[in-house]
Amino acid sequence: MYSSDDHIYIIGSGAIGKALAVFLRLSGRKATIIRGSVNDGSRKMENIGVEMPDGQVLEAEVAVTTFSSFPTINGIIVLATKSFGNGQLAIELKSKAGHSPIVLLQNGLGIEKPFLELGFQEIYRCVLFVTSQVTGDATVRFKPVASCPVGIEMGHSDRLQDIVRQLDTPYFSFRTKANIQQIVWEKAIVNCVFNSVCPLLDTDNGIFYRNDAALEIARRVIGECLLIAHQNGIFLTGNELEESLLQISRASDGQLISTLQDIRAGRQTEIDTLNFEIAAMAAKLGLSHSVRETRLLGELTRLKAEQQTGRRITAPAHGYNPR
Repeated sequence: MYSSDDHIYIIGSGAIGKALAVFLRLSGRKATIIRGSVNDGSRKMENIGVEMPDGQVLEAEVAVTTFSSFPTINGIIVLATKSFGNGQLAIELKSKAGHSPIVLLQNGLGIEKPFLELGFQEIYRCVLFVTSQVTGDATVRFKPVASCPVGIEMGHSDRLQDIVRQLDTPYFSFRTKANIQQIVWEKAIVNCVFNSVCPLLDTDNGIFYRNDAALEIARRVIGECLLIAHQNGIFLTGNELEESLLQISRASDGQLISTLQDIRAGRQTEIDTLNFEIAAMAAKLGLSHSVRETRLLGELTRLKAEQQTGRRITAPAHGYNPR
């Protein structure tokens, strides 16, 4: 039995995690940020500011801590980290929070696999339609595009409704969605475009509605990814995906996609669960030749990230690795 006012633990202190924590605190919810990359037992209260599209800055004091501060974690666990760390996170959470619901606020395809494989009983998947960018040590710039759908990977419909009610705020809106995989694929395909083309051109998200040549590349990548989606029982159209891409491009004009932010900061990117996951699926279907541009853009994006960090980035075992 869950309380109607569960404590919400946000794993990840990046732009999305910080914004969500502030909005939850301002709405009277109990929220704590757990840092995903550091585990030194530290705990502090941090005043975090979120700049909204109208220039208003919303602030709240949020507890920021690490995994080792908790022998167990009971509440709603929201993953706002990069999805490439899900394998290790699943192991960590299984020992501390095996009975708590997991909500994935992450990009990519197949990101729920580590949790399913370890037998988690409640896994819910969110598709984000917001942009958020770190602007300082304790400040982020946030822009909502649309309400974010949340659906069931493993779990119960009544619990889904309760989770959405607790996460939803006037600033960061959530809604329930019955067939979440349809939207997961739609967003993943669009992200295969944004998270490769924008970093390679070193430009913001608005490039696709401003530049016809960039939009034509997007159309070709969408066409390749659609073939793999159809093979997996997901029936989308090129027109609706292009419309979605252009809507996001206009709404987030001037904003930098997360992969470009990561490359500039010397961090690992999520390209493995986007372009390379599509390539891996295509390889299993014997259709590698059909996703050449999607794969090439992924390879170039990874190479750019390696040049920035000065270290080789190895793909996860289940992904496509061209080496």
